[in-house]
Amino acid sequence: MPTPDRKTALITGASFGIGLEFARIFAREGYNLVLVARSADKLRQLASELEKAHGTRSLILATDLTEPGSPAYVLDQTARAGIHVDVLVNNAGFGQYGFFAENDLEECLRQIQLNVTALTHLTRLYLPAMIERAKIERDGGRILNVASTAAFQPGPLMAVYYATKAYVLHLSEAIANELAETGVTVTCLCPGPTATEFQKRANISGIRLTKYGTMDARAVAEDGYRGLMAGKPVVISGLKNWLVAQSVRFAPRSMVAAIARKLQED
Repeated sequence: MPTPDRKTALITGASFGIGLEFARIFAREGYNLVLVARSADKLRQLASELEKAHGTRSLILATDLTEPGSPAYVLDQTARAGIHVDVLVNNAGFGQYGFFAENDLEECLRQIQLNVTALTHLTRLYLPAMIERAKIERDGGRILNVASTAAFQPGPLMAVYYATKAYVLHLSEAIANELAETGVTVTCLCPGPTATEFQKRANISGIRLTKYGTMDARAVAEDGYRGLMAGKPVVISGLKNWLVAQSVRFAPRSMVAAIARKLQED
């Protein structure tokens, strides 16, 4: 798969939504891809589409990142294929709706495994090689972690999801600071409600928050790509979402939680 004239982007959660749009954007921009998701069929279909449209070569890794050994498996497969990952896009994630005390415990733990642990694991696995290449090449590598505007506030009725996204934001900002002089960048993308399968999986299609409108997944991915290429540490997609994220800084925390709960209710 490796070709000297093309860089490679590894994208998790590439089978639908924002991850799918990231795959299309990176293919358009001349990248080869490592596509990671659970559905091999969807990944094969996407790889075929991108090869026909852009000549993109893709390594398909059908694996469930809620399994603890999956990040190491991903690294092993890219190493066996001789692939240097130039861009890592940690997009995979999911949410769960309901009162924390009543939510399925295993589902809570899978959320943390995917949204937090797998993202952290993959970042730590691929980052050292990026830093080493940056000592030789001007552009050592880029990492994009997908969080959410949920990262800026507590989220009653989706407590674990909001907490995991706060972790992603803070981790990304901290690492971006640590890497400031290395030639490697870390960007955290924080979209608001976006039209994807996320709402169906989390069972939140009818809540107030989504009734106020959702963004298009392609528009969110384009914002993320531009911010990534510009080396921005944080990208909030959409003016309304930016205003919401900024407003919570000036309100009492109890009020922020109360408003978030109202928006989560149907």
